[in-house]
Formats: sequence, structure tokens, C-alpha cells
Amino acid sequence: MRLMMILVGVLLAGALIGATTATYVVNETESALVLRFGDPVRVTNEVNDEDPGLHFKLPWEEALKFDKRNIEFDMRPQELQAGDQERLQVDAFLRYRVTDPLRFYQTVRTEGGANARLSTMMEDALRAVVGSIPSQDVISGQRAELMDRVETSVDAAVSRANLGIEVIDVRILRADLPEEVEERVFLRMRSERQQEAARIRAEGEERSREIRAAANREATVIQANARAESDRIRGEGDAQRNRIYASAYGQDAEFFRFYRSMIAYETALRDGTPIVVPPDSAFFDYFQSQEGGR
Repeated sequence: MRLMMILVGVLLAGALIGATTATYVVNETESALVLRFGDPVRVTNEVNDEDPGLHFKLPWEEALKFDKRNIEFDMRPQELQAGDQERLQVDAFLRYRVTDPLRFYQTVRTEGGANARLSTMMEDALRAVVGSIPSQDVISGQRAELMDRVETSVDAAVSRANLGIEVIDVRILRADLPEEVEERVFLRMRSERQQEAARIRAEGEERSREIRAAANREATVIQANARAESDRIRGEGDAQRNRIYASAYGQDAEFFRFYRSMIAYETALRDGTPIVVPPDSAFFDYFQSQEGGR
């Protein structure tokens, strides 16, 4: 009886161990690659073949699981040389996902192997892209364009290597100058901006002088034309006045002389105005008689 119980226990334990080693569970966020003596046999719950849950395998088979979600790989900071020969500290990361577990296992084996390959590709892409543009554009001006170019380069390298992964995103967290050269570069950038400002001010002053000179020339021409026109109008007025005087004098010379004498008296004989002339002067002809005779 005791031997029978031991035999049943051994059988139950063997059945339990067999059930444990013959089954595996794959959740919705994983893919599983079944290996038989190290050789791939099949893939369960692939990206385009959703089949999570309980699955069976032979006891001597092994199920390797790979995350189907986006995986973030944070590179160690790199010191790179920009297009203007300045050194930059660049910190970047990459997101990817496993799309072909079999190819992934065949090329890089594990997530650590994938990160090592991606690190080399990222470093090459960053070195090529950052080395093609000035440091000040990397620091301040073209970060989005820079990330797009790096992502395109890494994606092309991953496609050529056929690693069984898809690049989702590339981001540059930081791109700064090393502390030992930061102050020197900022001083140089400030000097360049000051030179540019001085050039713009000089161009503005030159343009201002040109505009003032043109305005002065135009004002001189306008004034000269106005004076010429004024002289012409004044001359025409004088001529017209002389013609009127001549016409009036021709009609009645005596009246014309009388009229001119009255105007002269009105102009000269103001209150309190002293006049020193002889009494028999021609100026006072019309004081001698109504006809102006002496």
C-alpha cells in the first residue's frame, strides 16, 4: 500500500512537472519564440498574428519572450564635432519595437545585443549629421530638422541590417558645448552678432544719408522752380501794372499826376513826420493851387 502511494505521488509529480514544462503563457504585450535545442521552431503572438494565452510545447523546447511594446534605448552622452570644428556634448535616445522575433533572435539575440547595434548606428548618424552643420545651429536653431535627419539615417541603417525591429522615434535631449569651451564660443557668437549689428547700422546710416541728400536736392529744385515762377509772376504783374499806368496816363495826364501826388502825400505826411524841403519844391505843387501851378 505504501509503495502504491509513493508510485502515485511520483506519477503526479512527473505529470505536474511535465505540464509545467509543456506549457507556456504569452500575454498581449509579448511575442514568444520557441526553440528546440537552440534552433527556432515557431513564433507565437506575432505583431500581425495576435494569439495570446496558453500554448503547448515539448518539455525539451524553450520559449523566449520578446516585448511587443515600444522599447526606449537611452544612449550614453556623446562628444561630437560640429561643422565649425566645435565639440558638442549630445545626449539622445531612440524608441523602437520588435516586429520580427525570429529575425531579431537570429541577428542580435537579446535586447542588450539590439541596443549595442543601435548604439553604433546612432553614433554614426549623429556624427555625420552634427558634423555637417555649425554648432550654433545644433544648439539653438535646427533641433527638429536635426532629429529628423538622424532618424532617417538610423532607420535606413536598421533596414539594411534587417534586425527585425522598427525605429519609432529619435530624440535629442541635450546638445550643449563642453564647459571648457562654452564661454569662448559664446564670446565669439556675441562678437559675430555685434559685427552683424554694426554692419546693419552702417548700411542704415548710409541709406539715411542717401535719402536726405535726395530730399535736399529735390527741395533745392522745388525752391528754385518756385522762385523762378514767383519772379515770372511778379514780372508779369509789374508789366501789367505799367501798362495800366501808361493807359491811365494817356487818357488824362493831369489827373494821373494829381493822383500820384495824393498817394505821395498820404505816404509821406504822417502824424509827427518832420519834412525838410523848400516851400517852393515841386513836391508841394498842389498845395500852391488847385491846378498844381505855383
